[in-house]
Amino acid sequence: MKHLIIYAHPNEGSLNHNILSHIIETLQSEHHELRIRDLYQMNFDPVLSLADMQGQRSGQVADDIQQEQDFISWADQVTFIYPIWWTGLPAIMKGYIDRVFSYGFAYRYDQGIQKGLLKGKKAVIINTHGKSHEEYKQTGMDTALSLTSDQGIFTYCGFEIIQHLFFDKADRASAEDLELWKKQISAAYLQPVLNH
Repeated sequence: MKHLIIYAHPNEGSLNHNILSHIIETLQSEHHELRIRDLYQMNFDPVLSLADMQGQRSGQVADDIQQEQDFISWADQVTFIYPIWWTGLPAIMKGYIDRVFSYGFAYRYDQGIQKGLLKGKKAVIINTHGKSHEEYKQTGMDTALSLTSDQGIFTYCGFEIIQHLFFDKADRASAEDLELWKKQISAAYLQPVLNH
């Protein structure tokens, strides 16, 4: 199976990077094909420009965007790894989606009806955040995050979401937490549905 990982965190010592390394190891042990797009390492330009907007409508995208779209087209499954900052995506990940998930590539409208164009592709989303699950639940933030990312972005574009994992209190995770999370991640990737 062809896996693409889109990763956004600037710190190689972060929990997110630890998660990335574990997923790479898990997928390689199962002999999957794997490509990684580390947005900070690539110095990806997240700014959706007027030229980008005009190009999207005419079906013309910049070379850097075409390259990312080619990676997504190649993949059977895409994993998105990023922290929750200010109750949303880091700017570089949001900009990636703004620029790469363009009209005519990720979605379009047919007679006023929206159509996701990435159907047939699976997605796993992995997020870390500082607050506890209890705090997110009390404020409704857990539901809000699922609505805005899962429905507002990924399923909107046609992805089938296999799993969306939230790892809480990430800035004070214990070794036991990390081991438990790694087991949850491994289970998500070793499900039979992901191996055909």
